[in-house]
Amino acid sequence: MLQNQAAKKVFHWLVVVVLLGNLAYGAKVYSESDAVSQENDPHANLDLFINVLERIRRDYVDGSDLTYQDLVHGALEGMLSKLDPHSEFMPPVKYTHLKEDTEGNFGGVGVHINIQDGYLTVLAPMEDTPAYEAGVMSGDRFVKIEGENARNISMPEAMKKLRGKPGSKVEVTLFRPSTGKNIEVTLKRALIKVATVKDINNQRKFEVDENKIGYIRITQFGEETARDLEEALKKLELEEMKGLVLDLRHNPGGLLDQAVKVSEKFLAKGELIVTTEGRRKGENAQHKSSGRSARPELPLVVLVNGYSASASEIVAGCMKDLERAQIVGEKTFGKGSVQKILPLTGQEGAALRLTTAKYYTPSHEVIHGKGIEPSHKVSMSRRDEELLFLARTPGGLKMIDEDRREDVEGFEDPQLAKAMELLVGKKKLRAQAEKKKKEAEEKKKKSEEKKPEEKSEKEAKPEKKAEPKKESEEKPKADPESEKKPEEKPE
Repeated sequence: MLQNQAAKKVFHWLVVVVLLGNLAYGAKVYSESDAVSQENDPHANLDLFINVLERIRRDYVDGSDLTYQDLVHGALEGMLSKLDPHSEFMPPVKYTHLKEDTEGNFGGVGVHINIQDGYLTVLAPMEDTPAYEAGVMSGDRFVKIEGENARNISMPEAMKKLRGKPGSKVEVTLFRPSTGKNIEVTLKRALIKVATVKDINNQRKFEVDENKIGYIRITQFGEETARDLEEALKKLELEEMKGLVLDLRHNPGGLLDQAVKVSEKFLAKGELIVTTEGRRKGENAQHKSSGRSARPELPLVVLVNGYSASASEIVAGCMKDLERAQIVGEKTFGKGSVQKILPLTGQEGAALRLTTAKYYTPSHEVIHGKGIEPSHKVSMSRRDEELLFLARTPGGLKMIDEDRREDVEGFEDPQLAKAMELLVGKKKLRAQAEKKKKEAEEKKKKSEEKKPEEKSEKEAKPEKKAEPKKESEEKPKADPESEKKPEEKPE
């Protein structure tokens, strides 16, 4: 009997403990769900936003100078910047600049910029622009723009300061990591017309070398890039091109459709180029080669470096995964996300640039944050990068002291050299180099052999001149009056 009563008590308290536990758990779940619902309640959070907006307008010391548009645009810029470095709110001026960029015709100094580690950093100077001709280089950081500190400057502010009426000037201070020094530069704004496809001499002639190897450099992916590339390839094919070096170094990217069209120039029909994947089904897409004007058998090497980004990485990643080309250089930047431009109706030309998907290579490797590893890693020092830049730049030799000009003229691009080795063969290149060296030595020897002959001729010349001299000495003797004239002049 006593045992039954004890068992009942134990069971009773066990039930109480379980009920209390359930109650506590239920309370916790309720409180968490309430907090979550409050976080996702648009009305409650909009009320908070409006309260803060009005408090700033009412109590901020300079609140009378602020408009609601100033505050709302500032809030939107902050909101988008919290997402990732590539999403942003674009007021009308910024959206106009973006459209001008992709059309390849605008007024400015000619630099692709991005925020890296809080610094406004040059991804790449655009070819044939004021910044390029002034010697601005990839990796340079803006310290000051028009005397104002550029640290932690936003992209819209930077664009506003750097762009302007063609012919006007902007003074900037740049920090160059390779030298550890600041550089003062005055840039004269110009109408920027971007030619995105160039040959090895920064022109559009496109000629093969002695081994029938062509070279094409794409500086960025604009609206006309694929068309210009096709023209360049046709010119090289007229010269019986046997292989191609496609240089994507310092290419910051551009339009997705142009990356696809460039890639399919070298692929058979139906081959996968890139996949985009996002939260919405509409963002998921596979881009395959159409096979139009394709050259799937052309030997190809692609050059990349740490400043090859976005569309450049799509091309390089595709060529590598499909084993269509050898990739030479250094790991790429790692910007593999899709930004959609979403115009905002009723906002006088404002828009959102919003990250909506990510790029994946044909083997479904993500590009974003990882980059593309080259098949053949060939590093270049900051000094090498600078010499390459100066060698490419029109008037580059004038930018440096005379004692350094020999370095630029004698610079051999190690990444391009590796590409040529892969396309031509090490033995053939070595034989050609030895032949050239031998020819140069023979030329030098012949020029040295000519020097003694020239000397002997010079030594013989005074003896021949001696005869006319005697005639000139004999002449005065025939005329006594002429002898007296020099004596009379001092009197």
